[in-house]
Amino acid sequence: MGGLQTAGAEGAWRVKLACVWTGELVSVLTSSILQMGFVWHITLSTGSAGMLSLASLAGFLPLALFGTFAGVIVDRLPLKRVLVGADLFIAGVSAVVALVSLTGTFPVGVVVAALFFRAVGSAFHTPAFQTLTPLVAPTEYLTRLSGVTQAVQSGGYILGTAVAAIIYPLWGLTAMIALDVAGALIATAAVLAARLDVGSRGIGGSGAAEAEASRTDADGGGAGGIAAAAGALVAETVEGYRVLRGYRGLFALLWCGFAFTLFFSPISALFPLMTIGHFGGTTGDAAFAEIAFSVGMIAGSLLLTATGGFKNRALTVVAATALYGAVTVAAGLLGPDGFVGFLAMSFLMGASSPWYSGPQTALMQEKIPPELLGRVFGLYGAIMSWAMPAGLTVSTLFADAVGAPVWFVGAGAAMVALAVVTWLIPGIRNIERG
Repeated sequence: MGGLQTAGAEGAWRVKLACVWTGELVSVLTSSILQMGFVWHITLSTGSAGMLSLASLAGFLPLALFGTFAGVIVDRLPLKRVLVGADLFIAGVSAVVALVSLTGTFPVGVVVAALFFRAVGSAFHTPAFQTLTPLVAPTEYLTRLSGVTQAVQSGGYILGTAVAAIIYPLWGLTAMIALDVAGALIATAAVLAARLDVGSRGIGGSGAAEAEASRTDADGGGAGGIAAAAGALVAETVEGYRVLRGYRGLFALLWCGFAFTLFFSPISALFPLMTIGHFGGTTGDAAFAEIAFSVGMIAGSLLLTATGGFKNRALTVVAATALYGAVTVAAGLLGPDGFVGFLAMSFLMGASSPWYSGPQTALMQEKIPPELLGRVFGLYGAIMSWAMPAGLTVSTLFADAVGAPVWFVGAGAAMVALAVVTWLIPGIRNIERG
């Protein structure tokens, strides 16, 4: 009888994850279709690097503003409520945009606003989705399941980008918006069908904290409770910074990563302008460039998994930074007839990305005490989120003036220089020794 119950529990978590992942695949697919439609609409309407950077800034800024606190909110609410609420919010934003498009005019400002509010929903959906698997599945399956999660998201993005190249010239942006609304509703239905009963653990991971918060509200101390919670968030952030600062190599890598993100974020935003503006390509060509980058990421992830990179993981990070910079320079030096070469450079950029981020994550997981990992990763994510809009702001000011190819060359050269500086820092070079 016990064996039957175990088998039933084994099947239950698989069914739950299969439901949610199926909905997530559809949602990522339709979101990728609409995202590419927005980018192409801005590119074809304005031809401006500044507007593309502004649109990317609108998509990143909510992560910087709300990302630090979204994890706490996810911990305090049932995951089902967070996932469904985020999906419905994003669907509502798309529905409003659809109504605007039916008027016959589609200002770029509406697209930028839509990107901002969709990113607000994503700021809550992403940590909730990442939290789900370890709460549902047995611990021994987590490593393999993380690969499935990445495959679902990467596959949905690649397929969505390809489908967007077909839909956009045939039916236009309104059809893409309608698909996105449908995708969000399907994802919501999948979460409800999974009958999730996890989450709502309270701050600090205990139900006692949530119960204490409820008692505070019942006693009329709601305002004091909010102030105390805000103070606790600030205190945990400061503590995370202090802990990370104690690990000199990791602390130096953090700020080198901030500098890398400053150079990287404008490059990703200028991909469509390079394809359509410099190489004279179509929206289909722009989709191929995005797909080449994504396929490179998958290939790089598989290679890193198979080999583990260099024995000194800091050397792996430095080599990835140098490779990304070198191929970015090469991409910027290509002439107007060099689109095939640009596809190859896009693939190599994508392939180097996992070799940059993967070893850093492993180093932090290994060296930081488990009870402090949450706040340290939260601090790391917040700092990286602020680097993205900062880099996009700089590109907005200068990319239109110098042109996308020149920006690629300059940013790539800066990355190569950053790789050299990173390796010259003793704490990073000797990071494997502690």
